[in-house]
Amino acid sequence: MVNAAISVSVAQTNYQASAATRTQALVQVLVDCQGIEGLLTYSIPADMKIAVGDILTVPLGARYVGAIALHLVNASEQPEFDGEIKPVSSLVSTGIFPPYYWQLLARTAEYYRTPLIQTVKAALPPKLMDRGSYRIRINAQIEAIDEANLSPAARAVWQFLSDRASQSHHKSDRKGVTQKYLYQHLSHYTHPGLKELHQLGYISTYLEPPQRPQPKYEDCVILLRSPDEYLTTRQKEVITVLQRLGGDVLRSQLIEQAKTTYASLQNLAKKGYIAIEARECLRLGDKTHVVAKDRPKQLTPAQAEALARIQALTSTSTLLLHGVTGSGKTEVYLQAIAPVLQQGKSALVLVPEIGLTPQLMDRFRARFGDRYVNAYHSQLSDGERFDTWRQMLSGEPQIAIGTRSAVFAPLHNLGLIVLDEEHDSSFKQDRPQPCYHARTVAQWRSELEDCPLILGSATPSTEMLYLVKAQGSQTSIGDLDSQNPQDLPEISERQSIQYLTLPDRIGNKPMPPIAVVDMREELKSGNWSMFSRQLQAAIARMQAQGKQGILFIHRRGHSTFVSCRSCGHVMMCPHCDVSLSYHVSPTRKDGDLRCHYCNYVQTKPRSCPACGSPYFKHFGSGTQKVEQELTQLFPSLRLIRFDSDTTRNKDGHRSLLSQFQAGEADLLIGTQMIAKGIDIPQVTLVGVISADGLLNFSDYRAGERAFQTLTQVAGRAGRGDDPGEVIIQTYTPEHPVIQAVQTYDFNNFMQSELGHRAALSYPPIGQMALIHLSSADAIAVETASDRLAEYLQAQSNDWEVLGPAPAAVTRVKNRYRWQILLKFNSSALPHLPNLETLRSALGSRSVRLAIDIDPLTIL
Repeated sequence: MVNAAISVSVAQTNYQASAATRTQALVQVLVDCQGIEGLLTYSIPADMKIAVGDILTVPLGARYVGAIALHLVNASEQPEFDGEIKPVSSLVSTGIFPPYYWQLLARTAEYYRTPLIQTVKAALPPKLMDRGSYRIRINAQIEAIDEANLSPAARAVWQFLSDRASQSHHKSDRKGVTQKYLYQHLSHYTHPGLKELHQLGYISTYLEPPQRPQPKYEDCVILLRSPDEYLTTRQKEVITVLQRLGGDVLRSQLIEQAKTTYASLQNLAKKGYIAIEARECLRLGDKTHVVAKDRPKQLTPAQAEALARIQALTSTSTLLLHGVTGSGKTEVYLQAIAPVLQQGKSALVLVPEIGLTPQLMDRFRARFGDRYVNAYHSQLSDGERFDTWRQMLSGEPQIAIGTRSAVFAPLHNLGLIVLDEEHDSSFKQDRPQPCYHARTVAQWRSELEDCPLILGSATPSTEMLYLVKAQGSQTSIGDLDSQNPQDLPEISERQSIQYLTLPDRIGNKPMPPIAVVDMREELKSGNWSMFSRQLQAAIARMQAQGKQGILFIHRRGHSTFVSCRSCGHVMMCPHCDVSLSYHVSPTRKDGDLRCHYCNYVQTKPRSCPACGSPYFKHFGSGTQKVEQELTQLFPSLRLIRFDSDTTRNKDGHRSLLSQFQAGEADLLIGTQMIAKGIDIPQVTLVGVISADGLLNFSDYRAGERAFQTLTQVAGRAGRGDDPGEVIIQTYTPEHPVIQAVQTYDFNNFMQSELGHRAALSYPPIGQMALIHLSSADAIAVETASDRLAEYLQAQSNDWEVLGPAPAAVTRVKNRYRWQILLKFNSSALPHLPNLETLRSALGSRSVRLAIDIDPLTIL
């Protein structure tokens, strides 16, 4: 029904209610409410104009929820209904979706087995479809009551509300508190206490509308008349500055440049020399600093061939550009996009992580200017994302650079899509649903909008290599002819996939040699440090030569866990089945213990809570410990730590990278955020503290991910005029991944990896879906998992049901987690039950359920 409504809605136009043509104008909407997948009908108020795709607020029972207008009902479709149809409450935003957009959203919802409304919410800027919240407050006419007559529950609620209301410096307290907030603080007292206070008339409940992003307005000053003899000397100076600034400028800018005041400008406006008017000011992020203009660079023969191939692509073709680190893929993207803009079309550039956007934004702004380049990612403010979204709807040719959610950016007349680092798992959404992969959605968008797609990587994924081979294109990873043709993944007939390599670095610079250090031998020789002697010598040499380096470790924080040396007690998270990681705190001497799953934080205790012993031992290493030990070994070494703890603030990535690029530090210490995209010529040394942390996962993709990460981080070295070196420390130097990385043997490693996958029909040969179940009740989720597994086994023989089984970390945020894994051929995917069907089969309201199609991890 939904898809049918979508196909109708695309053809509809704006409709204004008219009493001459009907008694009531109606709209069918998709509401944001779990369990309701069909369209609901509402009446359109006489003073409201609604178009298909508009975001609305509508009443649903006792609530007000977000909704999307999908179909305007014409006279012949008027339903037979005797009662009153509820009217639309408000028009939240209009013109948010381009017409073609619904096909992409419907395909995404269908493939990932997710309700359309959830897919819509994932695509939109944040908060546009937020629900209103019910808040509880003390009635204004109530001054004092006799608390002795209240029950203990009502007294607890009253005292809590009174205390909050008396704290006038809390602006939100005057609005009351939510029922959820009360439950968090008063637990079982909340329900009976609220009921009693409501009956006595002491409190009231009201609906607070959601705080959605709104356009931002700023005053602009417009020159109306030239200065004359009627103005003072100072007023003439202000007018002269305004003329020099073009006669139309922001009020704040004019006040700063002319060193004047708002009152002085108002005086000039009264005299008719200027006008002051409020204009909408778009908040477009990542443009706060100046970049120097640059020009297209001379291409190498391999780059020139790649550019020619891209420009010769048919409208729906995909090109997998396999270029080694430092081969100049970004310059190819820049020169491929230039003619797209000249044709009046737009381009979409996707990167896996926010940390990659600063350098890429700078490169594109330097080449094309601020007018054409916009960023779109989750570290922008809600207002910036809202304004950037609307800017992309303007129809002007532009370039959008963003992370996975930007794949839904509403660019008109799209001429090219670039998805860089296509192998990266960050392109896959794992929660909330839909669990989409930006690469898959980009392929669909390429088809729907008839534009080419470029997938770039130094270490392409097994999925793309397999698809290329399945179409008969030439690669260097060996033959896959042994596979059964009927098991090949489904490939669109409209979309061809081509393969091209950039085998050499710019200037024919060599790949940095990789030395593997056996840490077992270091221990035997008496070196107890986390740094091998070879790595210590390399750091000292780098510092003496005035060069820079990067140290990679896969964990943040200081220590993985803390244990009592007397009784062995391990400090655990009270809400999750994981140990707490130790973090050095800038404000507390003893440091913090943090859970990396639920963000629970506590101060490290002075003594063991189990036996009272004051002796603790820290196990494992993270970025903070690396930083701490380096400071002890090399006191004069300047360090920058680059992880999710140090880049939480807005522009944190750009700030730290700019400092490092400016030579303000000798070493950059970081997690996987530094493994890709960083192009700094003065980096000559890369050290991997412990490669073993990437290898030892019970996941069939662990080898591929470890190879890609280690190869990518090694590629940060030796990009300038000086040769680079890479040192990988490991306790298992004989591991196939380590040996392949050391020799840059991508081809044989991938051929071996695909062979292992084929033997077990693992992706990309076969396909998988992972069903997640969770509940606060351990028995309930186990029972529901068994019931759902039985249902799935009875439904079809098209898939193999593995499980149910507890998740690797069984309890997270006080919820117990189980999972069911389905294995199948791609032809069975359309028959797989969707999310709502699975929820119905589950038969338990206390158990949450999610489905992940093509999961990248099964832990």
